[in-house]
Formats: sequence, structure tokens, C-alpha cells
Amino acid sequence: MVIHKVINNNVVSILDENGNEQIVMGKGIAFGKKSGDEFDDSLINKRFYLKDSNMNDKLVQLLSEMPIEYIDFASSIIEFTKSVLNKNLNDTLYISLSDHIHTAIERYKEGITLSNPMLWEIRRFYEPEYEVGLKVLEMIEERFDVKLPEEEAGSIAMHIVNAEMDSGTMQDVYEITKVIHDISNIVRYYFNMEFDTKSVYYYRFITHIRFFAQRVILRSEYRGDTDDSLFNIIKDKYVNAYDCVLKIEEYIMRNYSYSISDDEKLYLMIHIERVVYKTNQ
Repeated sequence: MVIHKVINNNVVSILDENGNEQIVMGKGIAFGKKSGDEFDDSLINKRFYLKDSNMNDKLVQLLSEMPIEYIDFASSIIEFTKSVLNKNLNDTLYISLSDHIHTAIERYKEGITLSNPMLWEIRRFYEPEYEVGLKVLEMIEERFDVKLPEEEAGSIAMHIVNAEMDSGTMQDVYEITKVIHDISNIVRYYFNMEFDTKSVYYYRFITHIRFFAQRVILRSEYRGDTDDSLFNIIKDKYVNAYDCVLKIEEYIMRNYSYSISDDEKLYLMIHIERVVYKTNQ
């Protein structure tokens, strides 16, 4: 196998049969070698192929600046996360998670700890991802003998949430989390209640609000095929839920200039009515 580019002694890039660049890793794989030289492909223990060429370039840069063990560790974390959550994750997670873990450990060694002001929201709205984050902290302690603070579990969870989305940035994830928080508060204050956060109805409510918030922030308006008669029936049946939805609509329009469709209002009414009714029961 021929080296396309040498990144460091343990990492090189190669070109596949279609001319696409792949990153391959292995201990001492490029020692004493240069571009165009052949190497022993039996030394390869990890391959990366990111479909986005810009992401490939960023991965190459990251690999040239970071010890190989962090990339290898992040790769195992991602496979673990996929198996636990049973979700597809964007390839960019290889870059963002490796970089975050490396940076967090380096900060810790320098005695620097950063707070996570959204930790409460992350624990509440992204519970499965947060639980994975806590497990990752255990794995970091076992692998690197570093005990990172709980705030880092929240940050890791946010990287995972970002990788679950088809598009968007980390800033979008934080904005989506804010929308979820604000809508939850609108419902809570309107009905003068506290949610039963362990309830399956609360989980369904938050899941719906989460996807709704993604559509708002990513500007991907949902238009279904619900007829007007059904919308009017539900609106008349769940009067308070509809009034609450109007307050949500006002908040969304004022802050994000996003117009909520009748289909979205319909599903919001249904989920609000269910979570409120079951909580009050």
C-alpha cells in the first residue's frame, strides 16, 4: 500500500481505488517513510473516511497536533455511543469529541475547570446522551487516570446531540436547548404545575418539543396533510392547551420569526394536553 501523505509516525493518508482520501492509523506505520513510499498494511489498526473533504482536512490537522491515543479513544467511545443509543452519528463527532476530550484533559492538568451553565437543561432534556457522557467520564478516568468534573458529561452529551442532527452547529444545539427550556416553562407557568420528569408522557412531550425546536432553529418548517376539521376539533376540545400553544407561537415568532403551521400546533396541543392531564392525575 502506498502513502499519499505522512501525517506523523503513526498516521498516514492513502487514496482508495476511486481516488478518495482515507486516513489510516497504526503504531510506527510511517516511521522513516515519505509520500509515495509503500508501507505494511498489516500495521493498520484504524481507518477513517469522512465524506466531507473539509472534515477530512480538519481530521488531518487534528491528528498532526494530537497524540494518537485520543483519536483512538474517541473512536471507541463513538462505537459505544452508537450501540447504547442505537442512532446514526455524524462523522464530524470523530473530530469534535477527540478535540474536546484532549482539551478537557489538558485543562484539567493545568488546574483549569470550566462551568457548564446549561448542565441542568442537558440532564433534563437529553437524559440518554447525558448518561452516556457520565459513562465516558468513567472511561476517561480508567484510560487516562483523570477524574473530570460532572460538567464535562454535559459537554460530551451536547457533542453527541449535535452529531445526531443531520445538519447544524454546536451553537444551534445550545439554541435548540434554550427553546426547549423556554417552551417547557411556558407550559409549566401557564398550567401552574411541575412536571413529573420520570413520566413517559413527559419524555414524549420533551421528545416532540426537541424536534420542534430543531425545525425552528434550522428553519425546516413542517407541513403535514392534517385537514382543517381535525385541527378545529382538537382546538375546541383542548381549549387550554390551544391557548398555551398560542403563547408558544407568540414566543417563537417574537424571538425566531418562525411561523408555526397548523400541523405543528395540532401536535403541540396533543402533547401538552397529555403531559398536563397525566401530571395532574
